[in-house]
Amino acid sequence: MLAGVGLVGLAGAVSACGSGGPSSSSAGTIAGAPPATTGAGSAPSSASGGGGSTARAQGSALATTSEIPVGSGKIFTSEKIVVTQPNSGDFKAFSAVCTHMGCIVSTISNGTIDCPCHGSQYSISTGAVVGGPAPSPLPAQTIKVTGSNIFLG
Repeated sequence: MLAGVGLVGLAGAVSACGSGGPSSSSAGTIAGAPPATTGAGSAPSSASGGGGSTARAQGSALATTSEIPVGSGKIFTSEKIVVTQPNSGDFKAFSAVCTHMGCIVSTISNGTIDCPCHGSQYSISTGAVVGGPAPSPLPAQTIKVTGSNIFLG
């Protein structure tokens, strides 16, 4: 009985760090609570997939170029993407999901995209790891800049 309770506690801890990644789905399965699993499984899916879809109609701009500060960027949590402008007029996009444990990055400062969970830091220019435990860079994402608008894909 205590071992089962320990696994549920561990699953909760892993799920909290995973922030909707693959580990949170596994955690719900380990816990074995069908109502909680359904609720936990539904919330991240609708928040990330459905929320992103309804928040931005297909073909609508993700942002305007003026919303992305030079030497910094902006994180779009529902779309799980971060857009940066390392140099004036040079826009980059990366996944906002930390490659260490799947947390969503939370800040951009001093030329880095920062993860709040374990301190991983990534370059705003390349997405390369510049600090922390992350094993690989943030994957590049495709954006299109048309006039003053930035579009996904």
